[in-house]
Amino acid sequence: MKYFRILLTFFTAGLVIYACSKKYLDKRALGELDEAALANKKGVEGLLIGAYSLLDGIGGNKSGFGSAGSNWIYVSICGSEAYIGSFQNDRGNTSIAAFERFTATATNENLASKWGTLYDGIQRANDVLRIMKKAKDISEADQKRIAAEAKFLRAHYHFEAKKMWNKVPYIDESISYTAGNYRVGNDKDIWPDIENDLKYAVDSLPPTSDRGVGRAIKYTAMALLAKAYIFQKKFAEAKPLLEAITSSGKYQLVNYHNNFNPETKNSSESVFSVQMSVNDGAAGLNGNYGDLSNFPGTGMFGSQPGACCGTFQPSQYLVNHFKTDAITGLPDLDNFNVVNVKYDSALKSTDPFTPYTGTLDSRLDWTVGRRGIPYLDWGNHPGNDWIIDQNYGGPYSPKKNVYYKSQETHLTDAEFWGNVTTANNVNLIRYADVLLWAAEVEVEIGSLEKAKDYVNEVRRRAADPSGWVKKADGTPAANYKVGEYTNAWTDKSFAIKAVRYERMLELAMEGHRFFDLVRWGIADTEINAYIQKEKQMRTYLNSVVFKKNCNEYFAIPQTQIDLSAGSDGVRKMKQNPSCN
Repeated sequence: MKYFRILLTFFTAGLVIYACSKKYLDKRALGELDEAALANKKGVEGLLIGAYSLLDGIGGNKSGFGSAGSNWIYVSICGSEAYIGSFQNDRGNTSIAAFERFTATATNENLASKWGTLYDGIQRANDVLRIMKKAKDISEADQKRIAAEAKFLRAHYHFEAKKMWNKVPYIDESISYTAGNYRVGNDKDIWPDIENDLKYAVDSLPPTSDRGVGRAIKYTAMALLAKAYIFQKKFAEAKPLLEAITSSGKYQLVNYHNNFNPETKNSSESVFSVQMSVNDGAAGLNGNYGDLSNFPGTGMFGSQPGACCGTFQPSQYLVNHFKTDAITGLPDLDNFNVVNVKYDSALKSTDPFTPYTGTLDSRLDWTVGRRGIPYLDWGNHPGNDWIIDQNYGGPYSPKKNVYYKSQETHLTDAEFWGNVTTANNVNLIRYADVLLWAAEVEVEIGSLEKAKDYVNEVRRRAADPSGWVKKADGTPAANYKVGEYTNAWTDKSFAIKAVRYERMLELAMEGHRFFDLVRWGIADTEINAYIQKEKQMRTYLNSVVFKKNCNEYFAIPQTQIDLSAGSDGVRKMKQNPSCN
């Protein structure tokens, strides 16, 4: 189901903590929530749907590419998976380009968009909890379930803010304009608050839901709590949660591309997904609006998916990760980036070109569109004809967010320009992610051999020919060779490297990479190595440097710092370190 945006009229009128203009904070809201009218089961359930509706990042006080639930700007562009793409002087991408260069400041509009939307989502979850206390017709069981879903969502939105800015305020239902306590500092660590919300959700949510797809259940909360523990290196606390999920029998891996196909979404691999819908009267706003620019970019209507805008182009660095050993089918963990996978930069689509003939991991061609390889049912990717400027953005196109030609107008929004909003869900947590977390935990505090088993379970799917990209005649589209690790894992440093590498292969372009690098403490090493190689092809990266202890977290929007000042002029919130 899609969380009905007709309910937005209830929420945008209310106070949004730290996500609004100066005038909005200084004056009482003109159209506050009619709490008396909503203090009943129907009203509270509607408020809860409104809290879910901001998972996609669209529809809040501030919305746009910067608030997209996929985090494509902050994770893939900053995390070495993708270039911004399009062309160098694309004025529409100026504020996004700052992230690729690690020069985004506290006045960047994308950061304001992200902050505003997350804290809008937090306030919506708090509205549910506050108003439900006044309702008289909600059973005890429903109160418990509704509170658990609201706290789960509140934890998710705070978690997103924590990953972005580290030091952020925690806002619960006791904080409001009327109470006069809405100026909250960011001087405390909010991990304990996130944990408490998620523990409540784990204890209170049912193992299944009859209220439609996309709703949080016990296992969803377990997964997010385990993720919160892993981000804090609390591996012992994460381990039983992950084992409970993997032993539940509820989840299993499916055909890899089914995770990115709107016709097969919400499969048994989906643990937590943002629900998208189209042709529902919302004029495209329910359909992955935050990713609408991430299609092949030449704008030739009908001859390619979408009609905009050539951004989010996979990097050569990402592509090189998918090379495998011709005998073992394993990746080269140390030397993968020495020699590039063959690419067609500077060639016309009419020029002869033979794709790379070496062995590759099959997941490459479900992740990246490259010349001469089938691009879903659009025919072979033609190269230059689908790229705005190969010299600037490289020769590749994104693929996981793209729809099939046969899905046009029924799984894309026919009312929206260029079919660029789609019913393709955004996967926040897949079961493969859970397996790789479990592997990471085993490496850190358990059995290296068990970690290997988890990694091999993920690789086994990639090795299955039934899930490979095929040519029209049914033969593999490239020379795929994927093997399992067979030698015993006895070296922890090797195991760590293998697990981290597998996350890159499995979860590329899905909103994890940059935050993974930061939590592992290796962002500066990895990203600077990426820049050193990539700037030979992308010359605009020549002066770019990732600065340790500066660029791991983003600048808090300056408006929020300013709005935290009381009548005495003292700002409650402090800015993150800046080295720009």
